[in-house]
Amino acid sequence: MNEISEKFLPIGTVVILKGASKRVMITGFYVVSGNDTNKVYDYCGCLYPEGSISSSQVCLFNHDQIDKVFYKGYEDDEGIEYHKQLKEVIEKAQQLADILPKKSSDSKLQDEVEEL
Repeated sequence: MNEISEKFLPIGTVVILKGASKRVMITGFYVVSGNDTNKVYDYCGCLYPEGSISSSQVCLFNHDQIDKVFYKGYEDDEGIEYHKQLKEVIEKAQQLADILPKKSSDSKLQDEVEEL
């Protein structure tokens, strides 16, 4: 597979990032950085084929950093439904983030943020 067909590739997908020499396997989605809690990444992953060697060696990256997909991970109905829900939550979070600084005193808006 040479093209990246969609955002949020399935768990187990093996990719190489732009400028990288080592492949990465996707292990999670929409991850908050431990160093900067305001920064959210599309994916987390581990080196392939080594896997997770230690918790300090997690690779955080965004979809646009992927250069090539080598293997697309397993998908079933449950995974497809999860991706639909993930996209909806992310879209809502982005919409709220866009308007939150402008209306931070709006209590209804604050309630919506807390629900996420």
